[in-house]
Amino acid sequence: MIDSQSVKAPQAETRGYDAGKKIVGRKRHIAVDTDGRLLMVNLTTADISDSAGAQAILDGIRKRWPWVKHLFADGAYDRLKLMDKATYLDFVVEIIRRSDDQKGFQILPRRWVVERTFGWMTRWRRLVRDYEQRIDVSQAMILVAMGGNLVRRNAHP
Repeated sequence: MIDSQSVKAPQAETRGYDAGKKIVGRKRHIAVDTDGRLLMVNLTTADISDSAGAQAILDGIRKRWPWVKHLFADGAYDRLKLMDKATYLDFVVEIIRRSDDQKGFQILPRRWVVERTFGWMTRWRRLVRDYEQRIDVSQAMILVAMGGNLVRRNAHP
């Protein structure tokens, strides 16, 4: 499952404006497995589109986990350039959409897994906002938080 999250970054050296969410900051593009464990993270400025940020995720997944074939994504990833790259890298990308007649909140299949991972990330108060100036330090803090989550899950099964 791949998805992105825009977070405010008040002290960041590089940041952008996400017009869809009206946030000045950074965007976290992540890929998780079916249990919600973090596979890849890519941090960009918030003005980068979801499909552009996901292209780096696709490259990283193919290099690190060559046996992964199927990805789930939301409607923001249904772009021709991303789909062409996914086909070239031998991925099957399944777009999960909301129905047009849907009113209010409804859980979509497979989408809740990545949203739960974002919830696990924000349990670490330091990750509610992006307080780091450099992107690599911010990425390291995400990896530390998710590593702590794995340790906690293994220590208390």
